[in-house]
Amino acid sequence: MTVDLSSKTALVTGAAQNIGRAIADALAANGARVAYTDIQLEAAATAASQHPGCKAWMMDVTNVQRVESAVAEIVEQFAQIDILVNNAGVNTEKHRVTIDQFPREEWDRLLDVDLNGLFNVSKAVSRRMIAQGAGRIINIASVFGLVPARLQCGFVAAKAAVVNLTKAMALELAPKGILVNAIAPGSILTEGTERLFYGKDAMFADRFRQMLAHIPLGRPGRPEEVAAAALFLAAPESSYINGHILTVDGGWTAGYTREF
Repeated sequence: MTVDLSSKTALVTGAAQNIGRAIADALAANGARVAYTDIQLEAAATAASQHPGCKAWMMDVTNVQRVESAVAEIVEQFAQIDILVNNAGVNTEKHRVTIDQFPREEWDRLLDVDLNGLFNVSKAVSRRMIAQGAGRIINIASVFGLVPARLQCGFVAAKAAVVNLTKAMALELAPKGILVNAIAPGSILTEGTERLFYGKDAMFADRFRQMLAHIPLGRPGRPEEVAAAALFLAAPESSYINGHILTVDGGWTAGYTREF
């Protein structure tokens, strides 16, 4: 997919690796000047260095002061922010337990990054977009924000909140010329899912086939497939799509596909 983003500046959070890097790379490959932001500055800088005109910033989305200062620096560097992709997020690995055993500190960590972090960045960037009279915000949610899963109460709660926050933002910001949508990825082949399910020494390697049984396509997705969805929502042609949750899940949420 090719679109013309040559006049646009994008900010992508969590852009150092996996889905975030794939999205940032896709936007850059289509002409956008991209601010690769991540808590891992060195890795973000390495990724940004592959694209002329792009640059990396250190951003901890849970730190309001750092978010505000990074956004101000990006605007000073590029003059504007036309596209925001709220990708930064975390999930739980070792705490796959029921709610009665789920640690409060892990709950707080997930909500702080996955929900509060998205709010922090959206608040800082949307002010600039309102002043411009235009913008696109793309939030990375999850199929688990649409269809809950067991043993992940914190992640499910955070991503469900992202889904409805996206719709609330779409209602509020559309009159200002800003479109807000979300992508809900299913199981995507990343370093995290390799550690959990798909790698040779994965924590839950015995559940590999159970995972794939949920997916009509019978395979995990690739970060580049999520990036293609983000590119579509960022494209000038997607000018009447607002408040939409685009699933990229191989059919996971289409219906019950497992054998009885």
